[in-house]
Amino acid sequence: MTRPRTALVIGAGIAGPAVAMALQKAGIEPVVYEAHPSGADDLGVFLTLGSNGVHALRVLDAAEPVLALGFPTPGVTLRNHRGRRLGSSRIGVPLADGTTSQTLRRADLYRVLREIAVARGVRFEYGRRLVAAHDTGDAVHAEFADGSETYGDVLVGCDGINSTVRTIIDPAAPAPTYTGLVGTGGYARGVAVDVEPGSYEMVFGRRAFFGYALEPGGEVWWFANLPRPHEPARSELEATTESRWREELESAFAADRGPLLPLVRATPRLLGTGPIHSMPHLPLWHRGRMVVVGDASHAPSPTSGQGASLAVEDAVVLARCLRDLPDPVAALREFEQARRPRVERIIAQAARVNNAKAPGPVGRVVRDAMLPLVLRLTADSKALRESYGYRVEWAAPATTAGFGGGA
Repeated sequence: MTRPRTALVIGAGIAGPAVAMALQKAGIEPVVYEAHPSGADDLGVFLTLGSNGVHALRVLDAAEPVLALGFPTPGVTLRNHRGRRLGSSRIGVPLADGTTSQTLRRADLYRVLREIAVARGVRFEYGRRLVAAHDTGDAVHAEFADGSETYGDVLVGCDGINSTVRTIIDPAAPAPTYTGLVGTGGYARGVAVDVEPGSYEMVFGRRAFFGYALEPGGEVWWFANLPRPHEPARSELEATTESRWREELESAFAADRGPLLPLVRATPRLLGTGPIHSMPHLPLWHRGRMVVVGDASHAPSPTSGQGASLAVEDAVVLARCLRDLPDPVAALREFEQARRPRVERIIAQAARVNNAKAPGPVGRVVRDAMLPLVLRLTADSKALRESYGYRVEWAAPATTAGFGGGA
């Protein structure tokens, strides 16, 4: 087999443009196919890009425009429903120039990555929903819902947690796992919050979880996680009005101290409302010349703060494997071996945090007693350094042992 020269990239969210730029850097010509007619700019609220993700974007020479749209968020303070401070934690390991984790609007990250990729000559085709793909042995044949078809040397699924490529690779692939939480959020002005700009406040409410950060311009960005033991059906979500969601938020946080309800009331429109899923373990990431990356293969819950960063890391590692190994099938195998241990460890850590977000009365007492000690002991933990101190490099050859390491 020979090294691939062309790639079909399915999905134009975060992973798609990052993969396209990385492949282009490796000398492979990508084309990005997006099912939505004009991208996905209206999806989601905001996210944290970890310091490791910033580093990975710098490998692609794409970090500075992204940094210009966000604000530094180096740490988080945790409180219980009475306002008692339980402790604090870092959410980044600063880079050599002091740059740490950043918070920015998800739509801004989509847009700027796409703009950078387009400026570099990457072609994007919209309204192209993949319906089938076949490995012919020396190429991948892709078919789209509009009746069109195309060929590429490899196909990369960057199509998110509800990935079509994942089920093409493995029709028996497990569905995403419901975390037991429904999320929403928004942006509010005119509410005084006693925090430093960029500092996250996380509140373990009596009935739900609330987080917020003060943007340097004075706007407060917030999110809420509401426990629901059974995943709401799409029909139920579509039938739930915004006023009903607001009533549920009012009820959930009525007994909690802090600016939670004022922030909800000052928010013009709730965003990103829906169940939260993760993809903790996918048996098959690749088959033949097809592979899934980012949330399509290993979606952590938002608690991890690592979803976007892991996707950009994937892009760099995948391109290195395809650059350095002459057999594309072997390259995809090497990619999985390099990435799976890291991402599944982060997913497991996030799942443990989710379990602490809405415990019963006894669980709250235990959590409030133990969490301060846990936070002190883990202030500079191995887990934190492994998550945020990871630095994927471009120059080293593609081997499982040489993809990245601690700060």
